Amino acid sequence: MSEEELNARHAEKMKKKKAARDKILATKTIEKGLLIVHTGKGKGKSTAAFGLVFRALGNGMKVGVVQFVKGKWETGERKILERFPDRVTMTAMGDGFTWETQDRQRDIAAAKAAWERAKAMIMDEEHQMVLLDEMNIVLRYDYLDLAEVIDFLKNKPADKHVVVTGRNAKDELIELADLVTEMEMVKHPFRAGVKAQKGIEF
Repeated sequence: MSEEELNARHAEKMKKKKAARDKILATKTIEKGLLIVHTGKGKGKSTAAFGLVFRALGNGMKVGVVQFVKGKWETGERKILERFPDRVTMTAMGDGFTWETQDRQRDIAAAKAAWERAKAMIMDEEHQMVLLDEMNIVLRYDYLDLAEVIDFLKNKPADKHVVVTGRNAKDELIELADLVTEMEMVKHPFRAGVKAQKGIEF
C-alpha cells in the first residue's frame, strides 16, 4: 500500500471515529460537582489531586485545601499555592503522620478540627473545589465518624467538587464517589533505599 493510500485510509478511519465520538459526547449533558477519590498503594494520589487544583485555578475557580496529616511538611505545592491567597484557602491541620505523633488523642483532635474546617469550605459559596488531602488515612484509623462523613458528603452542594486522597479508601466512600482512581504501585525508589526527595514526594 502506498503512502498516499495509507494516509487516505487513516483519514477515513479517523472520520468514522470522530463521528462515533461526537455521537457519544452528545449524550453527556449532566453538569455537577463531583466527589473524586484517589486511593491505592501507588504514589501519585495527592500529586494528581493537586493537578486538579491547578487546573481549577487555571479556569478561574477558587479552591480550598485541607491537609489532614501533612501539617509539618514544607511541601512544594503549599509554597506555590500560598502565592495565590485570593484564590486558594490552604489549611494544614495535621501534626504529621500518625506514626510520628504517637499520640492518638492528639491525632483525633487534629482530624476533627480539620474536618470542621473542610465542612465549612464545602458548604460555603466561595470555593468551587475542596481538596481533602490524606483524609482516607484518618478515616482508616477511625479518627472521624465514617457515617457522619458519608452523610455530609452525600448532601454537599450540588455544584461543589470535592477531592479525597489517601490509601485504603473506605468502601462506603468509594460507593458514594463519582470518580475513583486507584494508584497501583509497580515500582518505587523507596524500596531501593532512595529517600523522599524535594519535587517528587514533597
